[in-house]
Amino acid sequence: MSRLHTLFNRARIDDRQVSELLGVSHGLLADGKITQDEAQYLRQWLTANTAAHSNPVVANLLSRVHTMLADGLLDEEERVELFETLQKFTGGDFSVDEFQKATSLPLDAPAPAISFGGARFCFTGTFAYGSRKDCEAVVVERGSAVSSLTKATRYLVIGIYATDSWAHSSYGRKIEKALEMKSKNIPILIIGETHWADALEIA
Repeated sequence: MSRLHTLFNRARIDDRQVSELLGVSHGLLADGKITQDEAQYLRQWLTANTAAHSNPVVANLLSRVHTMLADGLLDEEERVELFETLQKFTGGDFSVDEFQKATSLPLDAPAPAISFGGARFCFTGTFAYGSRKDCEAVVVERGSAVSSLTKATRYLVIGIYATDSWAHSSYGRKIEKALEMKSKNIPILIIGETHWADALEIA
């Protein structure tokens, strides 16, 4: 079983915790603000539900909340940041089933063949495979190059933790730029993490 498939199987075990966290987050966002008590409750919930930490998005959220509350006070700037972070996590009103799907992502179809030797990759989003540096390292080992999104980029790889609300996300700007490049006949291919990881297994 591949490393990515192992991670996906573990993610399914954690679906209940992720579902609960989405519910908690929606509840905290309902009144349009985050209070000190709500931030502390969120930290307690995240700390108690350790099974959810294998999800890199959840782990990042826990790290942020810990940092914000390190001095025992959630200041106004941190309130705004936490509110915006939870909004990004929930992605609006998408369903839990959409959390690990990319149904509306503008991926190339049919999925193209991936050639690593000499190709230039750019990664965006959050990946089940590991950190972005991990993803970059594994393609470099196979003779590829990595960089920001440029005309020389052959593949833009979108992490599996993307949702149908991608256009409103920070990584959505790279996707929009890639689509604009395509409209100008620049030969860039947009692929998902699953297809990329499958290609790694046979490379």
